Amino acid sequence: MITLKDIQQDPTFRTLIERSNAYLLARGYTDHGLRHVSYVSSKTAQILSQLDYDERTVELGAIAGYLHDVGNMLNRKHHSISGANLVYYELRNLGMDLDEICVITTAIANHEEEIGQAVTPVAAALILADKSDAHRTRANRLENDRRPGIHDRVNLAITNTKLYVDRDLRTITLEIKFDQSICQIMDFFEIYLTRMEMSKEASNILGCRFRLVINDLEFLGNLEEY
Repeated sequence: MITLKDIQQDPTFRTLIERSNAYLLARGYTDHGLRHVSYVSSKTAQILSQLDYDERTVELGAIAGYLHDVGNMLNRKHHSISGANLVYYELRNLGMDLDEICVITTAIANHEEEIGQAVTPVAAALILADKSDAHRTRANRLENDRRPGIHDRVNLAITNTKLYVDRDLRTITLEIKFDQSICQIMDFFEIYLTRMEMSKEASNILGCRFRLVINDLEFLGNLEEY
């Protein structure tokens, strides 16, 4: 069976990840390279494992998380669909079981908030892991005097992020420490509102309630209120 280690050692996938990140950096987006995909891979697997999914489902989640952003090599628009197609082709070449490929590519194709839906446990865990990776280490720091765009300002303001599962209470919590001297929490919601809504839906698929905590203040109910 194909494992995450096999994927990480495959030069084709490494190139796709590196090229995708280079494209996004050229357009001023935050980091989507090996640091980001490794985080998403690990968190996807962790969520599934802590909710008692079987070992192979956890492994497929880790693979999906590692490969979820390769479609950005082509374009940011609908990168989840193009990425799923790229991954399908390459995994078929590696001889991976078709049912397992479908689990991975369905998750990848549905992680983008514009068009995605948390239709499976792996897709739900991937969404939560991906949307939780907000941190100043992702900021595309500029070498000139131009003021960073809102995505970089928000990420620079996030000094710590923690995503964790409480199996007994059936909650999934995203806890953020936010430096309001850099920008305001409302700026966070300007770009992360739909991502947080998607995270709530993903948590529901996993039988959990989603909690968002910023600077020790819990944001509950409909995020549109904020």
